[in-house]
Amino acid sequence: MARKVEEEEYEEDEGESIERVFEGQEVPDWKEQVTARALAMSALLGFMFSVIVMKLNLTTGIIPSLNVSAGLLGFFLLTSWTRLLNKAGVPGVKPFTRQENTVVQTCVVACSGIAFSGGFGSYMFGMSERISEQSGEVRDEDSIKNPSLGWMIGFLFIVSFLGLFSVVPLRKIMIIDYKLIYPSGTATAHLINSFHTPQGAKLAKLQVKTLGKFFAMSFSWGFFQWFYTGGKDCGFSSFPTLGLEARRQKFYFDFSATYLGVGMICPYLVNLSVLLGGIISWGIMWPIIEHKKGDWYPADLKPSSLRGIVGYRVFISISLILGDGLYNFLKVLTRTMTALVAQVRGMMSGPSLPISEAGGDLGPVETFDDQRRTELFMKDQIPNTLALSAYAVTAAISIITVPRIFHQLRWYHVATSYVIAPVLAFCNAYGCGLTDWSLATTYGKLAIFLVGAWAGASNGGIIAGLAACGVMIGIVSTASDLTQDFKTGYMTLASPRSMFVSQVIGTAMGCVIAPSVFWLFYKAFGDIGTPGSEYPSPNALVYRNMAILGVQGLGSLPKHCLDLCIVFFVGAIVVNLARDLAGPNIAQFIPLPMAMAIPFYLGPYFGIDMCIGSLIRFVWDHVDGARAKAFAPPVASGLICGDGIWTLPQSVLALAGVRPPICMKFLPRLTNLQVDAFIKSLPPPPR
Repeated sequence: MARKVEEEEYEEDEGESIERVFEGQEVPDWKEQVTARALAMSALLGFMFSVIVMKLNLTTGIIPSLNVSAGLLGFFLLTSWTRLLNKAGVPGVKPFTRQENTVVQTCVVACSGIAFSGGFGSYMFGMSERISEQSGEVRDEDSIKNPSLGWMIGFLFIVSFLGLFSVVPLRKIMIIDYKLIYPSGTATAHLINSFHTPQGAKLAKLQVKTLGKFFAMSFSWGFFQWFYTGGKDCGFSSFPTLGLEARRQKFYFDFSATYLGVGMICPYLVNLSVLLGGIISWGIMWPIIEHKKGDWYPADLKPSSLRGIVGYRVFISISLILGDGLYNFLKVLTRTMTALVAQVRGMMSGPSLPISEAGGDLGPVETFDDQRRTELFMKDQIPNTLALSAYAVTAAISIITVPRIFHQLRWYHVATSYVIAPVLAFCNAYGCGLTDWSLATTYGKLAIFLVGAWAGASNGGIIAGLAACGVMIGIVSTASDLTQDFKTGYMTLASPRSMFVSQVIGTAMGCVIAPSVFWLFYKAFGDIGTPGSEYPSPNALVYRNMAILGVQGLGSLPKHCLDLCIVFFVGAIVVNLARDLAGPNIAQFIPLPMAMAIPFYLGPYFGIDMCIGSLIRFVWDHVDGARAKAFAPPVASGLICGDGIWTLPQSVLALAGVRPPICMKFLPRLTNLQVDAFIKSLPPPPR
């Protein structure tokens, strides 16, 4: 599971006009918006954010929105570069515009988005032999496909562009006709617009300075911690902050700057839901079920066997995820269809000219901002025939090539996906415009079950289901991302062509950068995907076991596991229903089942980190709310980025064979006495 946290929605006052502020500035042509310096900076930031997203993918899968950080850093770096060239007397340096800023933000988010939608912490890595061994299934060549840089890059190039082509013909309907909100895209546009005003530029400079300060602190802290990790279960991440017994049940603070930062960005309810899920599972359920060893499940199983305690952890978390996903899928789909039908009926029953100069009974008068934005948005159009032709050609290539990468996936599986995908892409893009919620992973999970069952266990249904999941997520995710960017471009007067081109370029960058970053992690840290390791990749096991369920059914579950799964599946639906019926005042205290599901397998330790981050933000909000609103996101981004970028030198040291010199480990007092006695009994080393 991976869920992008919603950004705070920024709204303009009705009496203000943003475009009046920029009225005297000439809007550059779309080719002048997609500049070489913008693309170069996008590649640099795209790589940095891909490293961060990959680290989060391979640990917990909770990924906060990085749009604000991308826009802020793009603004700072390019304004600094432009100012430096001007001071050096370089002729012909063009000013940095908000349209160019939008291109950078779009390109960076498209690039780092592939690190998520590429499935490196979920469906793609779930195909590997390492994850297969944890599932405890019978070894079968047709159910394994180990990572390789070549096929991963090829697969992403094949499936990641179809979603872009599928929604291009609908851009006017989404943005102009239906006036969908797209809260994240709107928030990002407001921020970019504010950066380019004199007051906003001054604030942005202070925000970047704050981000840089906490980036340096976080990076230095990661470097310091590394010296004490010279063995298994060594270092500050193994510090028994709540006691040794609590640590055995995964209750401890691991001094992670990343999840402190994530906690400061995430809504309080997300963080508390994660902690509550950890308390219910590791504090209550798992200790009780472990006492049933020998009754509910054999006592002599391997620790990683799904027929033992791990089976309860994995499948109950899956049931929570599926219950939450199913409810939200039906909710968003119903809301989407209802709103769509209402809008179509309104357009059909209304006058042919919905807006007149005088207003009157024919509809509301457009504001100056709306008129200006609509004029520019309609200026540089992307031919629908080009988009549809590109979709058809790319789909044909995919139908031929994807089965060559995954021989378990037949051509008709891929063809069926591409017939259905545009409808699902539209639903996801429309629903995202209403709710700011992308259901790309939910559509992917549906593909796992449907295609896996269609292919069958004897024909490699596990790999077929996981590969179909990748195809579906690749299409549906990029479709909603592009429409968000169209909304951002609409509000910053960036051309639809520049938005589309920057999204295509960013996606192409991501298809190379994201697999390369994963490959670096995979080679540098040899225990990726192993429980208890630095990068356990819990979602990979979850996705693989979904594929196993889809192919083999429920017969392999431990005793009473199915009963508990049904209880939690229904419970997730009931909790979501209660949230919707209770009203906003009460709903803010009802937990989120999807967030609760994450620690069921992984443990609550990162939830403790996130809650401490929430506590810092809560206190800051009450002490100085205005300053917290302006500077908490840069502080959090600095903590996340610094700790994430430290992974690069750490992986280089690991590849070079350089090991940390110290192991800091904590033992019970009696065990420590035994260790001391054993050391004293050893003969002295030779001189």
